[in-house]
Amino acid sequence: MLDVAECELTPDDKELLDHPLVGGVILFSRNYYDQKQLAELIGQIRLSARNNILIGVDHEGGRVQRFRQGFSAIPAMGDIFNRSDEVMTKAERYCDTFGWLMAAECLAFDIDLSFAPVLDLNGVSDVIGDRSFHSKPEPLINLASHFITGMHRAGMKATGKHFPGHGNVKEDSHIAMPVDGRSLAQITELDMRVFTELHAKGLLDGIMPAHVVYPEVDDMPAGFSRVWLQTYLREKMNFDGVIFSDDLSMQGAAFIGDFAARAKAAMHAGCDMVLVCNNPNAAAQVIDSLPSDIPINPRLTKLAKAASGDLATLKKSQEYSSAQRLLAEYYN
Repeated sequence: MLDVAECELTPDDKELLDHPLVGGVILFSRNYYDQKQLAELIGQIRLSARNNILIGVDHEGGRVQRFRQGFSAIPAMGDIFNRSDEVMTKAERYCDTFGWLMAAECLAFDIDLSFAPVLDLNGVSDVIGDRSFHSKPEPLINLASHFITGMHRAGMKATGKHFPGHGNVKEDSHIAMPVDGRSLAQITELDMRVFTELHAKGLLDGIMPAHVVYPEVDDMPAGFSRVWLQTYLREKMNFDGVIFSDDLSMQGAAFIGDFAARAKAAMHAGCDMVLVCNNPNAAAQVIDSLPSDIPINPRLTKLAKAASGDLATLKKSQEYSSAQRLLAEYYN
């Protein structure tokens, strides 16, 4: 999965999209000017891609929402419980509705996935912070369950991140190599419990591991670790959904080597799709370094969006009107 440079495709973008190993595109704020332009860009991407690709975006709500003007302002997940006066039933209703609303608006533009929700505990990490629903596992699991249920009702699959948990390290893996020195027992009882229980409920379709080292378990970051991705995620948790790498351009991946080495290490560990963002030369290096006949993993096809109408159709629906009223209630 790679990105594109601007609000419309460049010749270089089109060349990369025609490569047999390109299975997805992730969109960023720089790819959005207005809704008409976004619809045209996504149409261009679909036409230029050789494969039936996945189109994704980080559209969690709060400070991580790539499209603003014309889209609903989804709140930060970490604010919902407090804004509900810590009344869980009220927070649950907000989470369900906002999960549906976020997903429904993205789906109306032919976007398959928002990489959401964040399932990290709100601990010491500034980069996670209010992206997390809560600081404790039980209420986090409950609120995230309702958010994902809303996403699923809209027709979007859910990708939980960042396995087995990024919230208890201070460093930001975008710019550093975080190390979490806790024991496996501590990680399992707190952070990983969220992923385990949501998976047991059948709610997780995809998982994105953290660029974090947990030295009491393995000396490799989770996204490059067969211990985490195979022994724990695939075997012990029996997870059979898609494993996405986090962005291989992040500093937390740099010690592995160049971009080709990072991609090969992530795939060897068990990632089904690797992300290379904000660096077209790196994306080209990765796809040129791999055999061009690698088949697309069948798991990925299960993440394609359900059939949905366009935005005009969505806005005429009763559920959309109800969601907008609840959103207005939330902010007032």
